[in-house]
Amino acid sequence: MDHRYEKLADTLVYHSTKLNPGEKVLIHAIDIPQDMTLALIRATRECKAIPFVQVQNGRIDRECILGGEDIQFETSLNWEMERMKSMDAYIAIRGSLNVFENSDLPQEDLKRAMKLLKPVLDWRVQKTKWCVLRWPSPSMAQQAKMSSEAFENFYFDACCMDYGRMSEGMVALENRMRNADQVKIVGPGTDLKFSIKGIDAVACGGTHNIPDGEVFSCPVRDSVEGTITFNADTIYQGTSFSNVVLHFEKGRIVESSSSANSKKLTEILDSDDGARFIGEFAIAFNPMIREPMLDILFDEKIAGSFHFTPGQAYEEANNGNKSQVHWDMVNIQRPEYGGGEIWFDGEMIRKDGEFVPEDLHKLNPDYLLQNS
Repeated sequence: MDHRYEKLADTLVYHSTKLNPGEKVLIHAIDIPQDMTLALIRATRECKAIPFVQVQNGRIDRECILGGEDIQFETSLNWEMERMKSMDAYIAIRGSLNVFENSDLPQEDLKRAMKLLKPVLDWRVQKTKWCVLRWPSPSMAQQAKMSSEAFENFYFDACCMDYGRMSEGMVALENRMRNADQVKIVGPGTDLKFSIKGIDAVACGGTHNIPDGEVFSCPVRDSVEGTITFNADTIYQGTSFSNVVLHFEKGRIVESSSSANSKKLTEILDSDDGARFIGEFAIAFNPMIREPMLDILFDEKIAGSFHFTPGQAYEEANNGNKSQVHWDMVNIQRPEYGGGEIWFDGEMIRKDGEFVPEDLHKLNPDYLLQNS
């Protein structure tokens, strides 16, 4: 077995979910090597926890959604909810041979399946210790414009980095976001203002996503004003979008555009009323991740980036917005992407991707990459 599988399994079991003896964990393996699933089972048993395994395949999932009847999804909801309620923790590793596998699924079929099965997702997020990550594949290497071997090395470096080194800087940023009121973000095609007053902030250092490296909060629902342009391409529901531009009035997206698939962009934002309001604002700083690769679990952690998310708010930093959509869109502010600034209550927090206040310097790459 590749020793990196065992190292990643240990990270997930001992750091991400911190499994305790007797706890039950659902290992959700989607298109990943059997050896990685075996490594997770063994690591779980080493700490005296109890593993349960669900194995899935992307093409079969697509076929089940395609033209699926409501009774099919409702029945799935019943047994999946019963199983999830029995779990203390959840670890999902999601591989994909084709990132566009669901691109031709009818929008109505996909929306119906997501809506009917959403209670399982809500329970998992709110009631279990959970961590979700992707698995490296030739498809992902192509998206990253890397060889398969180089991408695999990059993947394990990013996923198994020393997340403990982020702790001090993350706590400082978390405190600043928790105590801030007015946020201003400027950059090419972006002039945005909103409030985060009274809404919590959460530091993420490898506990819910791998790779990780962000602190997230959420705008006051009706406070967002202005325009934002996203310079990282994004995939949602199997469709790719480029140069997404959103215009806000009183918190609501009143106008949107994209250089590709604008019609589907509008359809997604019309999924429900909450899809046109923002459910997350996060600042990212993983120094191992520098370029977008059309995989949001990586792209939302890009060093020098932030993401702004139409749709459902997280319970931990909640503005009350509810939606079946949660679409993380990424803006990179490093100089090679045009730069940009983030301000809290009139104080510059980050300029061109580098944190400015002294208490946040330990989130800059030159510190996080020391001794790596």
